[in-house]
Order: sequence, then structure tokens, then C-alpha cells
Amino acid sequence: MSKEKKGSPTVNYRISIADDDTHVSLWSTKFTKMNAIIAAVTALVVLFALAWCLIAFTPMKTLIPGYPDARTKHEAIQNAIRLDSLENVILKWDLYAENLRRVVDGEKPLDIDSILDINTDRTLSEARARKLAEKDSLLRKEVSSEDKFDISSSAAKALPIEGMHFFTPLKGVISQGYDKALHPYLDITAPGNSVVMSVLDGTVISDGWSDDDGYTIRIQHESDIISVYKHNQKLMKKTGDKVKAGTAIAIVGGTGNKADGDHLHFELWHKGEAVDPTKYISF
Repeated sequence: MSKEKKGSPTVNYRISIADDDTHVSLWSTKFTKMNAIIAAVTALVVLFALAWCLIAFTPMKTLIPGYPDARTKHEAIQNAIRLDSLENVILKWDLYAENLRRVVDGEKPLDIDSILDINTDRTLSEARARKLAEKDSLLRKEVSSEDKFDISSSAAKALPIEGMHFFTPLKGVISQGYDKALHPYLDITAPGNSVVMSVLDGTVISDGWSDDDGYTIRIQHESDIISVYKHNQKLMKKTGDKVKAGTAIAIVGGTGNKADGDHLHFELWHKGEAVDPTKYISF
């Protein structure tokens, strides 16, 4: 009894191209399943190799998002040059700050030229840097505590009132001018809901209501100057707020028993005396 042949027979496939009218075969090829797999893998490898060559050795790589082109590389080089220059500037400022600290503390200044030539002391020591940071923090805390309500603590920075630039508190018409004896302030009329603004940088030292003056706000400025704004309809700042020149602080109104229509009662005080605002402010 003969033995049967093990394994299934090989299955062949054929692809043919024939004339539709005559059915004559124009091209024909025969292959197996393994041949088809090998051909497909080979085709994929060839396509991948061709794509890699195109991207690696032709300008097509610049079309890939995020790939740096010639302009990007040029900008990167320029930025590196600017960064190096900035590091040199920072080094010089560090040396300047260190020398300034030494002069203030009575120590011998550093020889900046030799340090720049050797270029070894590019930064301060960690201990000295921590010391400077600690001194800076203490100074900031002291200034902050002193400057809460007293913005004129530095007499060296104080300017004469004639040299200060005042902001117009309200765009309107002066209905009653300044008189040192009878009327040491200005009355400025303006349409309702007009904005009242601070004449200088300063700190609000009081805000509130009184029966005679209505809503009133007072601001302390440099050089012992105080500005007062009365009869407002609404106050927009409160005691302790820091304000800049031109900052909205209130809405003009006619509140208070002494008010006669919508207007701003404006006072300007310098070193404890009322002064004529028209000498320093353009209305």
C-alpha cells in the first residue's frame, strides 16, 4: 500500500491581460501566494527607500512642518549672537552692581578691566548673591511699610510745585474761581456722569460722605501736595488705594447740602496752605 504525499499542493494564481474582442492573451503571469507577499514587501521597501532619499538629499525636507529652513537657521545664528552680547551686558551690570555695593560698604572696588580680560568671574559667589537678595528683600519690605500712606518720604525726589505736571481733574467750565479769602478753591461745572480724575500720582487718604460736602475724596501727592474733590455722585477709589495721574476716581455730581447742581468742588493744598489751582493746571 503506497504512502500518500504529505502537505497540500501548491496553489498557483495567474493574472492575464487579454483583448476584450478576440480574447487573445496580451500578457500573462503566474505566481503563488508567497511570491505575492515577497513582491509587496519588496515594493514597500523600495518606496520607503525612495521617499527617504528624496527627503534626505533634496530640498523637499523643508516642506516638513517644523523642519528648519535656511532663514530659520540664519535667525537662530543671529539670536545666538544677540544672546552672547546680552550675557556680556549682564556681566557688566553685575560687576557694576558689585562695585557699587563695595563702595557703599567702604570696601575696595573690583578691577573690572582685569576681570573682563580673564572672563572667569562671570557671576557673583552664591553666598554674596544670597546676601544681596536678603538686603534687597529687607529694603523692599521697609519701603513698602513706610510708603503705605506716606508717598513723600523721600525729600530728595521732591520737586517744586511749579515744576510738576498736573492732570486736569475735570473737563468742564470754571463757574466760580479761586479767592484766597472768600473762596479758596474752584467750582467746575460739567454734565452729569462726567469722570473726575486724579491730578497727580498719589494715595487716597480719605473717602466718605458728609451732609455738607456729599461724597468727598482726598489724595496725598508728592511734595506735600493734597488734592480734594467734593460733591461727587459716586466714589471709585477707597482709602489706601494708589492712583496715577489721570486715573478715574469719582463721578461728578451734586451731592451735599452746599451743592448747587452738578459740579466739582476742587481744592489744591501745598504745605498746609490752599493754592490757586489755575496757576498750575490748565482748565
